[in-house]
Parts: sequence; C-alpha cells; structure tokens
Amino acid sequence: RTTIACFAAGVGGADVVTVQPFDAALGLPDAFSRRIARNTQNLLVEEGSLARVLDPAGGSWYVESLTEELAQAAWSWFTEIERAGGLAAALDSGLVRDRIAAAWDARAQRLAHRADAITGVSEFPNLAEVLPQRQPAADVLPTGGLPRVRAAQEFEELRDRAEAAGTRPRVYLATIGPVARHTARATFAGNLFQAGGLETPSGDGASGLAGTGTTVACICGTDKDYAESAAALAADLRAAGATQVWLAGKPSLAVDGIDGYLYAGCDALDVLRTVHEQLGATA
Repeated sequence: RTTIACFAAGVGGADVVTVQPFDAALGLPDAFSRRIARNTQNLLVEEGSLARVLDPAGGSWYVESLTEELAQAAWSWFTEIERAGGLAAALDSGLVRDRIAAAWDARAQRLAHRADAITGVSEFPNLAEVLPQRQPAADVLPTGGLPRVRAAQEFEELRDRAEAAGTRPRVYLATIGPVARHTARATFAGNLFQAGGLETPSGDGASGLAGTGTTVACICGTDKDYAESAAALAADLRAAGATQVWLAGKPSLAVDGIDGYLYAGCDALDVLRTVHEQLGATA
C-alpha cells in the first residue's frame, strides 16, 4: 500500500514524498520497517525509472480528465475558503471542520457497506494473523484541533473486542445442498463475519450447531434451496439452540424465521455489531 501511494505521488509529480513505515499504526516503527520506508522511493526512482520520464502519465486521457476534475474541485474549495476570509477564519468558523466531517460521513458509509473495501480488514480477513509487537508511540500531537480517524478503525475495534474474550465468538454457517451450490454464499458470509473477528464453523443443515457452542447461525445456499427448505432449516436451528438466524441473500427472499440478511452492499458494521451484542462480545 505504501509502495502504491509512493508510486502514485511520483507519477503525479510530487515535489516531496514521505513514506510512512508499514507498522506506524501499531506504535514506534522498528528498524526494518523504517528501512523499507526509506528505500521504497529509492527503488522506484532507481529501478522503476520514475525520475527518467517527464510526466509519465501525460497524454493519458483518463488521467488528464481525472486531474482536471480534481483541480476544478480543489479550486472551488479554495475560493470558498477565500470568501470565508482565509484559512484561519474558515477554521475558526467551523467551515473546514464541517466539510471534513461531511466527507468522512460519506466515506464511513462506503466503508461500512464495504463499497470501499479494505483488504485484510473488511475483506479477506486473516484471523490467524499475529500482529507484530511495537512500543507505544508517545502522543506528541497538541490537544484540540480536527479529529483523527482511520478507515479501518471500526472493523479493528470489533476484531479486538472478539479477541479480548479469549475464545473467539462464533457464527455457525448452516449450509444447504452440495458444496457447488452453497460455496459462494458460505464464503461470502464467512468473509463478512470474520471481518468482525468471528469464527465461522460450518456444517450441513442444523446438525452441527450443537458442537460449536454458539447461538447464532447463518443459512447459506441458493435461492431455489431457500424457497424449498430455508424456513424449515431456520426452525430446526432454533430447536437446536439458535437464538438468532441470518440468511445469506437479499431481504426480498422474505424467508420465515430469519432475523437478518447478508448481501453485497449491506451494512456490514451494523450486522457485526448486532451479532457481537447477541453473543455478549460487547466493549
């Protein structure tokens, strides 16, 4: 990610580039991560030949078009700040804060619905990943000012909450039919639940729920399977001890006995918080 950002800055003609160590969010970076950060731009310049080409993106219609669009939007914002009396006045009046808050609210919605995916966090999480230990960094920032937010923060808080319990909370994936029919939705559901630090054991129907130690289940299959047997399976899951039953599919399926639905574009953070609360994994 830092390499991509550095490459984009170089191609875009940035005068000064500072590459953050990849472990900066964990605390004080170690010698290895600092060396990688220092050498990233050196490799791009010397081996990637970025310094040997003048405006490497020049002439690319989509790059030129996006650049023009960005420049026009930036100029509009600059003129608005000037009309407010300059940057100091815009800060004092709350104009800058309100604009940043509105932009973050829109971004937060895209992150929650995974329209803006974060690989390894909201998509394709690795529950076996072990974070390197770092010394905490001293907070040298002055108090007050604009709030600092991180895109991955809310998903990370759910992961931390799940891990704090000692034994990860679980959601049982109750599959219907052969592997070829349920794999796509079982994989989707597992990916979503794991983004909140939840383990996802699976089994055929309701038979495997009792051995998982959980009271939350998610039915995974095809629309045809749902029409034929999802309502009965939901009842079987509740008889086996499930207190909350989800279904991997759109709400328009309207299956009896289902508490919620998982689908592309759903509010993943809301789903995860609901499951955490049901399983008692609260802050």
